[in-house]
Amino acid sequence: MLAFHALVLLVVPSFIWLGFWQLGRWEEKQAAANLQQANIESAPVPVEKLTEVGTDVARDDRWKPVEATGTYDAEHELLVRNRNGSRGVGLYVLTPLVTDDGPALLVNRGWVPMPATATAQPDVPPPPTGEVTVTGRIQYSETPENTGIRERGGLPEGQIMIIDVDKIAADLPYPVYGGFAELTDQDPPSDPAPERVAAPETNMGMNLSYAVQWWVFTAVAIIGWIFLMRRELRDARTAEQNPPGDGASVNATRGSDTHDDAAEPPSDTPVRTESRS
Repeated sequence: MLAFHALVLLVVPSFIWLGFWQLGRWEEKQAAANLQQANIESAPVPVEKLTEVGTDVARDDRWKPVEATGTYDAEHELLVRNRNGSRGVGLYVLTPLVTDDGPALLVNRGWVPMPATATAQPDVPPPPTGEVTVTGRIQYSETPENTGIRERGGLPEGQIMIIDVDKIAADLPYPVYGGFAELTDQDPPSDPAPERVAAPETNMGMNLSYAVQWWVFTAVAIIGWIFLMRRELRDARTAEQNPPGDGASVNATRGSDTHDDAAEPPSDTPVRTESRS
């Protein structure tokens, strides 16, 4: 029984801690979701307010709308592989927008479907010529760590796996702002145009329900321990009130008296004698 008590003392605090840990994870996701939504709904600002050449976008500024005016450089357009759209897995169209101020902003113009074969070139609507003003959600540079996507070689020319801004900027003939923008609006618009990248859905995960489950397990463990303790105490009281030796002694005494009565003849029984002649 002592081992069971020790187990309860170990399990209950562990379950409580796990519940609060899951609650903390849920609160972190809640705060990130609130920041994301607030950033998406904020008013657009000039791109140079949130980033600059050689500096990545701050995490707290991710998803904020930025504006830039310039000319698309279709010659240096890139396609980003294995990205999801409304019709499955396809490619993002990443086109530099050379701004009037000089630096270029990498613009994710949207999604196009994969071609029939891995080596074929997809059908990509061209960007408009001339000056355009774009609005987009600012994003920090992608890495294998923050995307879970691994780089690999042997890709068709003009295709990449992740939007590594520094690596892309090294091959361009002009400076490039840190980060990139997901296009949400363009003036004048393109027709046809790649499918716009949808705003992310808020995913709070299951952490809050997991926290409740751990606390339910805690309550079950405590209630079970109380139930077993009450049963042990009841059994102990019963044993004290009816010691195991009492019944056996009574039965033994009664058995001895009965044996003695049977062995001793009654005192008033006459003794019969025989005489021989």
